[in-house]
Amino acid sequence: MTEPQNALDLFRTAYEHRYTWDANFPGYRADIELKQGNEVYTGQIQIHPDLSVEVTGIEDEDVKQSVYTQLRDIITHRKRTSFEQAHGKNKFSLGKTDETGAVEILVEGDAMGSNYSVRGQEISRVSRVMGRMAFVINTHESLNTPEGYIARRYSAIFRNPQTQEIIRELEFEDSFEKLGNYYIMTRQVVHSQEAGQPLTTEFNYSQVKLLEPVGV
Repeated sequence: MTEPQNALDLFRTAYEHRYTWDANFPGYRADIELKQGNEVYTGQIQIHPDLSVEVTGIEDEDVKQSVYTQLRDIITHRKRTSFEQAHGKNKFSLGKTDETGAVEILVEGDAMGSNYSVRGQEISRVSRVMGRMAFVINTHESLNTPEGYIARRYSAIFRNPQTQEIIRELEFEDSFEKLGNYYIMTRQVVHSQEAGQPLTTEFNYSQVKLLEPVGV
């Protein structure tokens, strides 16, 4: 009879199984088309090798900030950080197993009160409190690559942590293409509920090109 995996090993395996860009990632540039309702905006984006972000050609500041925020979110998920650096000070314990086989991972020592669920070798749920906002992200479908998994269909629910009132609900559908050695997002569709009204936002990236490494 095999020993059940402990919470630390289970979570570390899933964390290290995520797809991230390696230290040789050259960055990339692309054209962006953002559609929201009947409005369409176009411009250019660039993610540099140091993972800094540039958005040009979009004059509406709110839209430009929306694209910038989306690219920073992409980088948060693709940036490689060692498990020790990200979670070395935390303690993990097993919680409940749900009907899908996902195991709850309870965390002590995390400043944002994070908890997780792991299904197989993937982190299937992230629960976190950030100041006056609490959110839960559930992953429903992933893209499996030789270098790890990428969430491609997932939902996020934002609540007031005091009252548990739902503030925003979002559903994401992401598409990726492999360029050279790297998987790059080429499309994201976001379905949201704002004040009870449904809204769909599309981020479409075209002419995606990896940057030439400096000195080549």
